[in-house]
Amino acid sequence: MKATGIVRRIDDLGRVVIPKEIRRTLKIRESDPLEIFTDRDGEIILKKYSPVGEMGTTAKLYAESLSQTMGCTVCITDNDQIVAASGSGRKDLQDQPVGREFVKVLQERNQLLEKSGQPGYVRITPDMGAYHEQVISPVICEGDVIGAVVLLNRDEKRQMGETEQKVAQSAADFLGRQMG
Repeated sequence: MKATGIVRRIDDLGRVVIPKEIRRTLKIRESDPLEIFTDRDGEIILKKYSPVGEMGTTAKLYAESLSQTMGCTVCITDNDQIVAASGSGRKDLQDQPVGREFVKVLQERNQLLEKSGQPGYVRITPDMGAYHEQVISPVICEGDVIGAVVLLNRDEKRQMGETEQKVAQSAADFLGRQMG
């Protein structure tokens, strides 16, 4: 554990303010869920909670299955990073932080089928390599957007369409129900 040198007092309601610098560094926003841990030494540990991240192995297996079935790269994200990736380019995508623009697009709750070069084309991560097309389907749980299922296509000869959109939507719905 790393000491910050910051000391805060608990108020009469038992609240502690997390300093703005720490919230910014850890990308903790208003209303983000935090998980609370304690240990035998009396330490309290706050960890940003990700229901999608909690699915770890299941998300990876699901991404692999979708990738094999659809013949494309598949990413499952939470609102901070790519939790699971499978297919061509998976090593470059796995555990990468997602971009702000991507999170803004998710908050609109719309499924997207985009071709690179189109106005408004949003990369999942700022450093992501080139993909010809992508389908983005937000994962919604109990009314909140908690991540996305993304299908990526590098092959310019192949066109994504209604089938890929329905598969991504079905996967996102399934994951959202699993979290609820």
